[in-house]
Amino acid sequence: MEDVDVVIVGAGSSGLAAAKTLQAAGRSFRIIEAMDRIGGRAFTSSRHFGIPFDVGCAWLHAADRNPYFEEARAAGWTLFQHDMNLDHLYYGRRRASSDELAATKAADAQIQASITAHKGVDADLASLLSDSHALRAASTFCGPMDFGMDDDEISIADFNAAADLDPNYFTKEGFGALVERFGAGLPVELSTPARNIRWGGPGVAVGTDRGTIKAKAAIVTASPAVLAFGEIEFLPDLPVPHAEAFYDLPMGMLTKIPVEISGGRFGLQPFHDLLIEGHARHDLFFLCFPFDIDLMVGFVGGDFAWEMEAAGEAAGIDYVVRQLCGIFGNDIRKYVGRAAMTNWSGERWVRGAYAAARPGRATARAILGEPVGERIWFAGEHLAGPLIQTCGGARLSGEAVARQVIARLA
Repeated sequence: MEDVDVVIVGAGSSGLAAAKTLQAAGRSFRIIEAMDRIGGRAFTSSRHFGIPFDVGCAWLHAADRNPYFEEARAAGWTLFQHDMNLDHLYYGRRRASSDELAATKAADAQIQASITAHKGVDADLASLLSDSHALRAASTFCGPMDFGMDDDEISIADFNAAADLDPNYFTKEGFGALVERFGAGLPVELSTPARNIRWGGPGVAVGTDRGTIKAKAAIVTASPAVLAFGEIEFLPDLPVPHAEAFYDLPMGMLTKIPVEISGGRFGLQPFHDLLIEGHARHDLFFLCFPFDIDLMVGFVGGDFAWEMEAAGEAAGIDYVVRQLCGIFGNDIRKYVGRAAMTNWSGERWVRGAYAAARPGRATARAILGEPVGERIWFAGEHLAGPLIQTCGGARLSGEAVARQVIARLA
C-alpha cells in the first residue's frame, strides 16, 4: 500500500469526518475499515421490516450544534422533533397515576440538580439517588437509557460533563443512511482491520492483511472496547495512562427490540414514550409508532441489555411481547408481526453502544485526547467533549483531531 500523510483507522462518523477534513486541506490519506460497510454504529437497514430502520444511532441529538441536522434538512429528510417527554408510565403491570407521572418528571429535575451540586470526590450516580418510585423511574432515563450503564456504574463527573442534548430530532429515512450519504465517495478500504500500529520510527506503519501502510500520523477511531480487547497491537506499547484509559472507558449498552404491531394502537399516539419499570433494573422503554409506522421500538439498557443480548434474539422478542401482553392483554399477540433485536455486543469491531467513564475515572477522556508521540491521535464519540455518546459529537471529534494533525504536519 502506498505511503500517505495520514492513515485513518475506522470509517464511522469520526473517521469519515477526519478524512473529509484532510481531503479539504489537500493532505493524502487512506481509510481502513474492519467491517464491510461504512458508518460504524450509524447503520440503517431495510432488511427486517422493508422500511429504513436505524439499527444503530437514531436521534439527531443537539440539533442546533449537530452538523448532520442541517444536512438532513438540505437533503429533504423527513424530520420530527422529539421532546423525549414521558407519556405513559407503568410499574410492572400497574399504570402509574397522573400524580405519579408528574412526580417522575419533577424527579428528573431533582436528579440534575443533585448532579450539578455534587462536590468532592467523584462517585457513582447511585449515591445521589433514593428508592422512591419517582426517582427510580427518572433515573432509568439518565442511567440505562441515556448512558447505557446502571446507576452504580456511572461517574457523576462524567455525567455532569455531558451537555443537554435538546433539541432532539428523529428521521424517517434513517440516521445511518445520512452518515452513509456523508461518506459517499471517500476511498475506504472495507474489510481491512488494522492488526498493528508501529510507531517506534519517525512515522507510523499500520499492518493489515493486505499489507502495510506507512504514514506520518495515524488517527484511530476504534471504540475503547475494541482497543481494550487488544484487537490492534501497538508496537511499542502505548504509555500506561493511554492503555489504562481504554479500560476506564468501558462501553455501555442500549439494545433495540422493534416489534411490528398492526391492527391496533391501544390508545398510543405516534412518538409517545412509554416506560415499564421492572425489578432489578429490568426496565423497558418504548418509542411508539414513529412516523405513524406500525412499529413499537423497545429499548433496554445497562446490565439488562447485556443480559438480553446474551440470551439471544428469540428470548428478547418474547420478553418484549410478554411485557406488552401484561399491559394490554394477551390478545395483543394477534397483532404482532415481524420483530428483531440489535446485537452490538456481538459486533466484534464495536463491542457495545457507547463509552461511559467508570466512577473516579472521568479523566480518561482527556488522557486519550492527547496524541502519542505526535504520531497517534484518537477520535470518536468517546472524545466528543460535551457531545459524548452521540454520532454528531463523533463527527466533530474527527474534524477537530484532523485539524490538529494538519497543524502538526505543516
